[in-house]
Amino acid sequence: MSFLSEFKEFALKGNVVDLAVGVIIGGAFGKIVDSLVKDVVMPILGRLIGGVDFKHLYINLGDKTFETLEAAEKAGAPLVKYGAFINTTVDFLIIALAIFVAMKAINKLKREQPAAPAEPAATPEDVLLLREIRDALKK
Repeated sequence: MSFLSEFKEFALKGNVVDLAVGVIIGGAFGKIVDSLVKDVVMPILGRLIGGVDFKHLYINLGDKTFETLEAAEKAGAPLVKYGAFINTTVDFLIIALAIFVAMKAINKLKREQPAAPAEPAATPEDVLLLREIRDALKK
């Protein structure tokens, strides 16, 4: 079998197509959650904490001081952007919660598979021998 035909067979299997669809939907879902966190959750949380804008929180590891994160980035200063890290962590927690809820719902919707009928136990050899003797005596 040639390389191309093997690849075609692999790529057209149901699992690969399902995975591709999942990745595309996951990417779109990630963008929605990112927007939710950056544009809705974090501004509300920042306001409740006292007017903090998380995306502008950073630690400057350089010698110079800067008024804003943008000025520090423009100057190429070494920065620890912990505000961005907090945003990303909240993103992750929301996505993890959504996946957990989805999996819980999917598991609830799954129907239990009926148990396969049990095979009868093999007849012991002594019983088979007794049956043969009985059948022989009937003749």
